[in-house]
Amino acid sequence: MFNEKRVLEALMERSGAYADIYVDTRNFTFIQLESGKVEKLEQGEDAGVGLRVIDPWKTYYASTNSFEEDHLISLAQRLSGYTTDRTGQAPAIIDARRQASYPFSISRDPGGVDVRDKLALVRNFETKVCSMEPRIVQVRIMYRDTRQNVTIATTDGGLKLDSRMQVVFTVLLVGRDGSEMQTSYEAAGGFYGFEYFTDELMGSLAEKTVRRLSGLLGAREAPSGMKTVVLASEAGGTMIHEAIGHGLESDLAMEGLSCYKGLLGQEIASPLISVVDDATIPHMRGTYAFDDEGTSSQRTVLVENGILRNYLFDRFHAMKHSMPPTGNGRRESYRFRPIPRMSNTMIVPGKHAPGEILASVDDGVFVVKMGGGQVDTVRGDFVFEISEGYIIEKGAIGPMIKNATMMGNGLKVLRDIDMVGTDLGFGIGTCGKDGQGVPVADAQPTLRIPGIIVGGRGG
Repeated sequence: MFNEKRVLEALMERSGAYADIYVDTRNFTFIQLESGKVEKLEQGEDAGVGLRVIDPWKTYYASTNSFEEDHLISLAQRLSGYTTDRTGQAPAIIDARRQASYPFSISRDPGGVDVRDKLALVRNFETKVCSMEPRIVQVRIMYRDTRQNVTIATTDGGLKLDSRMQVVFTVLLVGRDGSEMQTSYEAAGGFYGFEYFTDELMGSLAEKTVRRLSGLLGAREAPSGMKTVVLASEAGGTMIHEAIGHGLESDLAMEGLSCYKGLLGQEIASPLISVVDDATIPHMRGTYAFDDEGTSSQRTVLVENGILRNYLFDRFHAMKHSMPPTGNGRRESYRFRPIPRMSNTMIVPGKHAPGEILASVDDGVFVVKMGGGQVDTVRGDFVFEISEGYIIEKGAIGPMIKNATMMGNGLKVLRDIDMVGTDLGFGIGTCGKDGQGVPVADAQPTLRIPGIIVGGRGG
């Protein structure tokens, strides 16, 4: 290994404003099964170092697979050479060390599980879903586990060490009934060990995915027009993540690329709405002790009773705009510079019983699962697929619909929501931004939106 302090001193040779070192080592297993055939089985390790120096207001970044001190010092000096020469003004480098700790434990490290057991998990799941629905024509299952060990050295915070675990299981089913073809997708996982994959969990995951596919094969075409929509907590927080969350990331919100720019302290939502980003929740996919810049994770209140209170800050944008970092500087790996990203983002539960919300709608659409979509963060406009939805008829769940979309504007939806449930449902994903993917979770209670455009082929 190398002496982190010497490398930091080389990065600050010409007195940049801030510098850090990011050391990332990860071990992983990836299995992809396609209709009975193992298409991919990968096990490996990826390790490297990222070096960064900030000189107001530019970032200079380099990465390498070498851990040789001479090479890293040479690379650091090259980066420092791009900064403004303010020799003699370099801040003192803090010499401290802190190990991450979590309020939960991993009882079965996937790294110690035989790959044959992981293959058996995947194959057994395929057998189970195929036995439940004869119209399935294709099954794609992906399993991944990752152990990531991170060391972060910063000029102002010393040394931070973190060890993170992720397991993810995803399934995509394709079914055919005559000329009708439909798909059903589901994902589960988080900051767990292999003990996460209980028989109960896998049975529930299979039942949910097959039930959706079977329903879609017999569903009616979705209606179109302005509808009252009830978003079930089961839908997770896809809408809050895409239509609202990205717009609150400081690189967009502070640089004029978000409809939420300049609105701190203003009312942007219904008083029923509060939004938080919380990287401290046990076992969630977006949970960590330190972000990828060494800032401690925290619970950040973004919207409080309709009032915009904060944005999500990494160090760069916090320094640039004289704001405290919120622990949201994240990166895919040592190859990438950190940028502001969400962790576990959610609408806080309210006071309405979910059944009461559903019963309040005479004619509308009940959305159980959202699919892919597009978002314009500058204007706040969005379009999402409805992967699982139902007609609401006089306060009761009616027929399932297919080929539906939902279109709206994030700011308007936040203001229009008029009922917020007492429940809370989580979804997981890998969030893409600027060519990087990071693990996230999102959540919401049951919500009622009194008027939003639903696109469909039905009457």
